[in-house]
Amino acid sequence: MRENANFDAQIVDFPEIRLAALEHRGAPQKLGNTIRQFIEWRKANRLPPRKSRTFNLIYNDPNTVTAEDYRFDVACAIAQPLEENTCGIAYKVIPAGRCAVIRHIGSDDAIGVAVSHLYSEWLPQSGFDIRDFPIFFERVKFFPEVPEREMITDIYFPVR
Repeated sequence: MRENANFDAQIVDFPEIRLAALEHRGAPQKLGNTIRQFIEWRKANRLPPRKSRTFNLIYNDPNTVTAEDYRFDVACAIAQPLEENTCGIAYKVIPAGRCAVIRHIGSDDAIGVAVSHLYSEWLPQSGFDIRDFPIFFERVKFFPEVPEREMITDIYFPVR
């Protein structure tokens, strides 16, 4: 199976989802440290991926911003209010609304191609405008539960 994205965007009405999020700010190369910290918090709070959906909020392209300006949130869905913590976990919400969604299969190495497609090709032809919320990923299946080539990521592009 090769890495790919189904570039046929579907329009969905995405429901509001409450999140526990760890904000990564800084060099993309240090994102692994943020992810490890989030995983530890998630384990301690009994929110494994099979029980709590996994999301990333993507604020900018690591290829177009300086390392210190790079922003990326690692998050999971929560049903209960977020308890105070010393881990830097913040309460956030993905607001309800329309989104274009495409499915990416494979490692994150090629995910930028799918995101670029949404902005540069799909959006100008779609008749939609961008909503005031960043693009976000739902990690449906991910490493280490599956090999990188079998990872599934749904890419949501908030539109109006």
